[in-house]
Amino acid sequence: MKILLPIVAAICGLFLVDDPAFAQTWTPTSAPTNYWISVASSADGSKLVAISGTLSGSIYTSTNSGNTWISNNVPALFWWTVASSADGTKLVAAANNDLIYTSTSAGTTWIPDNVPVLFWTSVASSADGTKLVAVASANLVYTSTNSGGTWASNSPAMDDTPYHSVASSADGSKLAIAADPGMIYTSTNSGTTWTTAINAPGTNWQAIALSADGTRLAAIARSGLVYTSPDSGATWMSNSLPAGQWTSIASSADGSKLVAMAYEDYSGHAGPVYLSTDSGTTWMLNTSSNNWGFVASSADGSKLVAVLGAGVSGGFETILPGGIYIFYSTPVPQLNLAPSGGNLTVSWIVPSTNFVLQQSLDLSTWMDTTNTPALNLTNLQNEVVLSPTNSSGFYRLETP
Repeated sequence: MKILLPIVAAICGLFLVDDPAFAQTWTPTSAPTNYWISVASSADGSKLVAISGTLSGSIYTSTNSGNTWISNNVPALFWWTVASSADGTKLVAAANNDLIYTSTSAGTTWIPDNVPVLFWTSVASSADGTKLVAVASANLVYTSTNSGGTWASNSPAMDDTPYHSVASSADGSKLAIAADPGMIYTSTNSGTTWTTAINAPGTNWQAIALSADGTRLAAIARSGLVYTSPDSGATWMSNSLPAGQWTSIASSADGSKLVAMAYEDYSGHAGPVYLSTDSGTTWMLNTSSNNWGFVASSADGSKLVAVLGAGVSGGFETILPGGIYIFYSTPVPQLNLAPSGGNLTVSWIVPSTNFVLQQSLDLSTWMDTTNTPALNLTNLQNEVVLSPTNSSGFYRLETP
C-alpha cells in the first residue's frame, strides 16, 4: 500500500513575521554572584549545570531552566569545564590542575575519575553520556566509553600547542578539537585517529561546536574570525565577526542556529553577542553587551544559557564575579519525513517547549497521535513511525 502524507508543520500561535531572536533580551537567573566559568544544558534546556572557577569553586545545577539553583556536594576546586548528557542526568566536569569528576545522578553525587592531574581545558559528552572526551593544555586528549569509568589517552601528535576546546557529535563518534594557537583537528572514530582540518587556518582558536550528527562545525577565534564547515571538516568557509576577545560559540542540534559571545569588543568595552539562523552564513548583533564567558544551547537553539565574568582580556584568562543569564526565543520546530522500511518516520528536534504530534484527515479536525515519540540519540530528534494507510493524512505539532 502507498502512503500519501502531506505534512503541515502548523504550530498554533507560533508563526513568526520576522525573527524575534535578535530582539530578545538576556534575563538573569537566581544563581548567586560567583566566578562562573562554564555552563552546560540538557537537550530541552530544562536541566543546567554551571561551575565556578576560584580556589573554592563549586558546581550548581538547575532542573527548571535556571529558575532555581542547587549547590552540589563537590570538592572546593578551581573548576574549569563541564558537559552534560542529553537528558541532563550524566555530567562530567574538570578542574584546573586537578582531576575529572563525573556524575550519573544529575549532580547529586560526584566521583573522581582515574586520570592524571592536568590543566583540563574542555570536556564534551555524547548524548547518552557514555562517551566522553577531555582535552588539556598539555596537548593531551583523553576519551572514555563508559561514562568516565576508565579513560584512554588518544592524543593527536601533531603540534605542541595547547588544546583549548573540544566538541562531540551526539553519538560520540565525531570529535573536533580547537588549539590555541594552532589548528583544528577532527576524528570520525571517537578519537582513535585524528585528521588536521587543512582548509581551516592556524590561528588562536577559542571555541568549537558541532551539530548533533557531527557534519556541521563552527569555530571562533579570539580575533573574531569564524569558520564553518558543512561536511565534517573537509571544507571550511570564513564568516568574520568584529574583532574582539571572543570566548564561546554554541550550536543547535541541526547546526542551523549559532551563538557567539565575546568578553570584550575591539575597544575594550563589554563584549557583544551575535546570532545566526543560517549556519553562520550571516550574523546579526544581539542587543546585550557584557563580559560574556561560556554559552550553551538547547537542541533546538531556542534556550541559551550563558555565564558572565569569564573571558580573555589582553591575552590572559580573566575571571570576574558575575551571574548566569538565560535567553529564550519562541521555538518553531520543523517536521521531517524519512522512509523507514515500509513505514514512514516523522521527526523533529527535541524542543525546549513541549509539543504534541497531531493528525488530521481533512485539516479541520485534529487528534493527538497515539504513537509515543522515541528519542534518537544520534541526531537528538523525536521520532514517530507511521504505518501505511490507504488514505492521505496531515500532521502538525502543537503545544499541549
